[in-house]
Amino acid sequence: MENSADKEEQGNQDDSDSEVDEIEPRLKYIRMRNDLEQILQNDAASCIAVHTKFLCLGSHWGMIHLLDHQGNNIQSKTLQAHAVAVNEISIDQNGDYIASCSDDGKVYIYGLYSSDDNLNMSMGRLVKSIAIDPKYYKSGSGRRFITGDDKLVLYEKTFLSRVKPVVLCEAEGGVRSTAWAGEFVAWASDIGVRIYDLNACCSLGLIKWTRSADALPEHYRCNLRWSGDRTLLIGWVDTVRVCQIKKRLMQDITNRDLPEYFVDPVSTFQVDFYISGIAPLDNQLVLLGCSKELDENGKSQRPTLQVIEPKYQDFSEICANSLTLRGYKEYGCNDYHLDCLVHENRFFIVSPKDIVIASLYDADDRIEWLLAHKKFEEALEAVMTNDGKDCKKHSLIYVGRIYLDHLLNSGKYDEAGKLCLKVLGRDKKLWEEEVYKFARVHQLRSISSYLPRGDVILDPNVYEMVLFEYLNMDPEGFLHLVKEWSPKLYNVAAIVNGVIDHIIQNPHQTALLEALAILYSHEGKYDKALAMYLKLRHKDVFQLIQKHQLCSSIHDMIEGLMNLDAERAIRFFLEKDRIPSDVVVEKLKNNHWYLYMYLDARDKTDTKDSKGKYHGLLVRLYADYSRDKLLPLLRRSDNYPIQQALDICSQRYFYPEMVYLLGRIGNTSEALALMTRKLNDMESAIAFCQEHDDEELWNDLVNYSLDKPEAITFLLQKIGTYVDPRLIVQKIEPSLEIPGLKKALVKMMRDYNLQVSVQEGYKKILSSDYFNLHDRLVRSHQKGIFMDDDQMCGACQRKIIVREPRNLVIFYCKHSFHEDCLPNLKLLDNCVICNPQKDTSPGRK
Repeated sequence: MENSADKEEQGNQDDSDSEVDEIEPRLKYIRMRNDLEQILQNDAASCIAVHTKFLCLGSHWGMIHLLDHQGNNIQSKTLQAHAVAVNEISIDQNGDYIASCSDDGKVYIYGLYSSDDNLNMSMGRLVKSIAIDPKYYKSGSGRRFITGDDKLVLYEKTFLSRVKPVVLCEAEGGVRSTAWAGEFVAWASDIGVRIYDLNACCSLGLIKWTRSADALPEHYRCNLRWSGDRTLLIGWVDTVRVCQIKKRLMQDITNRDLPEYFVDPVSTFQVDFYISGIAPLDNQLVLLGCSKELDENGKSQRPTLQVIEPKYQDFSEICANSLTLRGYKEYGCNDYHLDCLVHENRFFIVSPKDIVIASLYDADDRIEWLLAHKKFEEALEAVMTNDGKDCKKHSLIYVGRIYLDHLLNSGKYDEAGKLCLKVLGRDKKLWEEEVYKFARVHQLRSISSYLPRGDVILDPNVYEMVLFEYLNMDPEGFLHLVKEWSPKLYNVAAIVNGVIDHIIQNPHQTALLEALAILYSHEGKYDKALAMYLKLRHKDVFQLIQKHQLCSSIHDMIEGLMNLDAERAIRFFLEKDRIPSDVVVEKLKNNHWYLYMYLDARDKTDTKDSKGKYHGLLVRLYADYSRDKLLPLLRRSDNYPIQQALDICSQRYFYPEMVYLLGRIGNTSEALALMTRKLNDMESAIAFCQEHDDEELWNDLVNYSLDKPEAITFLLQKIGTYVDPRLIVQKIEPSLEIPGLKKALVKMMRDYNLQVSVQEGYKKILSSDYFNLHDRLVRSHQKGIFMDDDQMCGACQRKIIVREPRNLVIFYCKHSFHEDCLPNLKLLDNCVICNPQKDTSPGRK
């Protein structure tokens, strides 16, 4: 055989193979050669019948040639069956017997493996059609066959091998073709197609054919083909019918006396060519046809093989191929034949001088066609799906690399890079080969993100080539790769040298400086990496320090880290005490603002005994940068020099803080003076006097207010609940005019009376509580004390209750003793257990 796509000659030579359309075909074509070529040089094909084991070719000279599917003649199997052209050949289901007929009036039946049932009958009339029983090979089948001429006759062997004819149908214009499947026989006459039930011996109906003056049915061969035992395909002139044999409902058979089966025409439609053959293909049809129009020279055009999908009264075309068969210009519709092997989806196209075999594209054929037509994406998808499991010649790598080469030649580098990940898989050698293709066109950047970096590691030179291309063309991309790639993939020292060379030429490339810092850290040169980060003011320095535990190496960089990000640096210093506080304070001693930030944060988070270690320093820093925090610190802490703090506040005239500090050192008079003279805060002064409860302070406050009418009024309103109001009233000058004196005096007297009443109430409550408690004590002493046999003497540790009478001593603490166990009882005031120091009994200390 030879693939039809491989044309031996160009131009209009007759033996050129079938043409391939640009639309993806479903069928491929192979011209049958070998012995067949010699047969058709001397003879011409008139009909064909195919079987899975062989094929039978009938010729115009009446010969029947048995060939294999490659066109080789089966030796000793060429039969001179007829004197003129063979009209039709039929093969039984098992391939054991063949039957043929001819215009010489003979019917020939030949057994390939046995001659016992061979038959050579002369009918005395033209025999146009023959059909052998599919089960003819079975000995009990009756060895039936059907012939068609002016009537349809069933022949069956009987006793003594006699042949009994039974006329199934009288003449309806002559039998044109016959097809037998299972229990049903279909034949075509001039008026239509009839289907006959051999078991029921009845006709299932006649499908009449529409006659047209342009194309009479009797001028064209009717093509009958069974698809299974119940579906009949009919192609006649330019009309296609699909008929199904269905079983009737039982009530219809009983009530109306109808046959068990009926014919349902499920699809009928017309095509624009004359039909030479019909065959099934899954749920579709294959039609062999000839154009109705002649070419410009009045010659026949190429026959076509079309795959269509039938509908009820229409069809959709799937694909169509024009076939260049030998001598096609001289042949008409009836000169072509189509036979098929249904289960193999193989179709045999016969012309008088040529046979072409059409078969479905397999996975390899489809991929080959897609590649030839540069449909690489579809080819790749086909090899990756279920089709790929059936591929014998094409693999994912083969198709993928062809596609990669196409993308690279087309300049679609990004698509090519993405495709590598899908195609190359874990094959290290293939990856390296494809990477060098990208390198030749300086497009390693397109494949960089897809390079394997996990279980499969390529040669370090590959990764270095990619890095150097980024270094030269895309510094930002170079930085991204340095961050993303593991340093184990490439020689870090070589890359560092390359980066340094570029920085010398472009010193302001921040991306390269950052990449260099990362590379230094990969090399373990953390000091250089830290210095580079600080120079760039890059906050990744903290991550680097934390990752590599570089706390001991950054003591000289503390202020630089604060300059970079003070808040983050402080958090870093304080977390788990990474940097000793003494070191931080020493390094920040010249930068008071940073020192303030650090100590303030430390004071908030430190819970250790050394929390107040830096409060003395923090007092000065709060005074300089955050006065609102100063007084709370002075109040809550005892870890600062008070005199130094007082000096700091005095220099800055922080009077509230000075008042607090003076109060702490006992200089209450000066503190009160500040509150009254500097702060003019009588409310705080009264609270201060109340807090210290010093009569001299109250006198000082009163003396301060004597020449200030407003202050006197305020004192008269507030002092009544704290001290005797006579203290101030007696000192007021009688001639002094005091605003709101009357209301102030009333308020004072009420407060004083309230104070007196409260004191009396306190006295009554205390007296009542005293008597209540005394009464409770007396009652408790009068209660009995429970004693049981389990209690032990606190001295001898024996049971307190014994048979012989012994006096007991029981204290209010409920410890009990035998009286004779306490020889010094008269000297005891308390229980010797609760107060052992007073126990003078022998044996106890």
